[in-house]
Amino acid sequence: MELPRRARGDELLRPGELSSLRRRLRGCARRHDLASVIVCAFDHRTRMLPFIYADLHMAPAGVRAIGSAMLDIGFDKTRIVLQQWNRNFRPSQMRLDGRIPDLFMVSSMQIHSAACRALIRDACMIDALHRPLIIAGGPKANYEPWGVFGGDAHDPWGTDVAVTGEEYVLLSLLEVLLSERARNESLRSTFLRARDGGMLDHVPGLVYAQVNSHGAIESLVDTGVQRLLGDLDELPHPVLGYRLLEPPSSRTTLAFQPLPASRVRRYSPIGSLVMTFGCKFACAYCPIPAYNQRQYRVKSGERIADEFRRLHDDYGIRNFFSADDNFFNNKGRTLEIVETLARTEIGGMPIRTRIRWGTEVTVHDTLQMRDHLPTVRSAGVRSLWLGVEDMTATLVNKGQSVGKTVEALQLLRKHGISPMPMMMHHDEQPLISRGPKPYGLLNQIRLLRKAGAVSMQVLMLVPATGSKLFSGTYTSQMAYDSVGGQKVEEHMLGGNYVIASHHPKPWRKQLNMLLAYAYFYNPFRLLVAMVRPKSKLYLADAVWQGLGMWGLVQTVRRTIGWNLRLRRGVIRRKVAAPKSPIPMRGVWGDAADHALPGTSRPEHRGRVLAAGPVREHVIMNLPILPGADMESVMVTGVAGP
Repeated sequence: MELPRRARGDELLRPGELSSLRRRLRGCARRHDLASVIVCAFDHRTRMLPFIYADLHMAPAGVRAIGSAMLDIGFDKTRIVLQQWNRNFRPSQMRLDGRIPDLFMVSSMQIHSAACRALIRDACMIDALHRPLIIAGGPKANYEPWGVFGGDAHDPWGTDVAVTGEEYVLLSLLEVLLSERARNESLRSTFLRARDGGMLDHVPGLVYAQVNSHGAIESLVDTGVQRLLGDLDELPHPVLGYRLLEPPSSRTTLAFQPLPASRVRRYSPIGSLVMTFGCKFACAYCPIPAYNQRQYRVKSGERIADEFRRLHDDYGIRNFFSADDNFFNNKGRTLEIVETLARTEIGGMPIRTRIRWGTEVTVHDTLQMRDHLPTVRSAGVRSLWLGVEDMTATLVNKGQSVGKTVEALQLLRKHGISPMPMMMHHDEQPLISRGPKPYGLLNQIRLLRKAGAVSMQVLMLVPATGSKLFSGTYTSQMAYDSVGGQKVEEHMLGGNYVIASHHPKPWRKQLNMLLAYAYFYNPFRLLVAMVRPKSKLYLADAVWQGLGMWGLVQTVRRTIGWNLRLRRGVIRRKVAAPKSPIPMRGVWGDAADHALPGTSRPEHRGRVLAAGPVREHVIMNLPILPGADMESVMVTGVAGP
């Protein structure tokens, strides 16, 4: 079930719209002394290949971007807490500037949902008089917003509102609240007034709860799919967010001061950047194209060069990962970026001597860039993660083949760029195959290593919320509910566990992934890498071998029990995709954009708007139902449910 697409021509914000919003908020921020805490939820049970090092040594781009936005509009009393570094942090005990923050935000991926819920539950323990406004965001909220609301009347917990979009959605919400906030009124109190008065219904990208007189959640209201920022140069500068990081500790509370700039590089030696969003391929297992409304969004080369320069100068960060969906997606825009970076100097030296960075691409687009790879290298690129999936294109066809994949890896290696292939294992793929076609998993890995692969990842195909295949994975009874009495939990959705398969012996699929990693990462290859490395970078091949072996040990430790259950236990399968246990609807009582098929819809009820400027502001920004005229809307005052 993919996210629905907005009307053609209405997918993107107007140029300058985010910049204007930021300016307006700066103008009113000085009247509000707000303190906010932003937390990145992290479940430490997910610590295994292929992300075992980067997960703790790279401050995530999402929470850091929200922190940058808050600081940019004038709220300097903001702290970013990474559960990766602060696993004992308790929201109920947090104090910032000597008080309970006004705003508590938590961002989570789906695999970290358990940690996210625990954070929200703990924040709800703060007494209602002092409780901050709780906002949930990130991929979990984007695709399954109901997961951050508690639907049990006997167990009252849950976020106040879920942001199912990016910075513009959050800032639009804040603009509504700050324009309505009374003197000395808590931000949460303002939110409750705005929610019940229909003032949030014109902000696409929100999901909030409707409650009864006893405070129990009756339904969720979905304001629709967000409008996307087209020109990423309008985003606040990422250098701001790094000023707000909470120092790593075992405390349950916050430190008096954020992490000093001089220590940022020590704990986050890898910097995360956003350069582009979007991919032209429409793989059935991937939610990225639908999320981006089939749009491709980029920053300019000049803006990216400035971000590299300032992050290097302010924090000493030299290694970066760009969170692109497909950096080579558009040849012209890619060339504008890399050519600008190739001309850039940092401290009087070419950028390639100061920084190293990597990102994600496809085999097809790498070959399209074959004549420009020297420029890519001069721009500072040292590693490229290639979405190979399956060299024979049996699982998915993105223009790759055995010959093209080998050629792409050899081209990258020739130009001093380390190829990092990403593979997907599936039911039809054997561990080893015979014959001329390298269909087997180990056959393909052998070819990839021979062609120059420095690292490698193998993940199993799992249900991905927001993808075309999601619902079908459940209705076909491919997805597991439990194995050997152990329920499939959300932290197992990262691809390291076999949790969806029609294979008669799924334990072999689980074992195949471990054997594939062991074939690629082992002491013998480490010794060879130290003598005859695949990479032109000094000891890079050996370093990746060392990290891979360490990660393999952790992966075996965490998945071996599941493998035994797959072999000996009874497998119970799901017959329907998970859906919201809480009824959901759109603003006008129609189907909610973020609801999965089968989600119940509550009875539509009108709401009378308050008189005055707020009423006019809401009405002027609401769509009019077919067949209705403005006069009838003004008379009835219907602004939504």
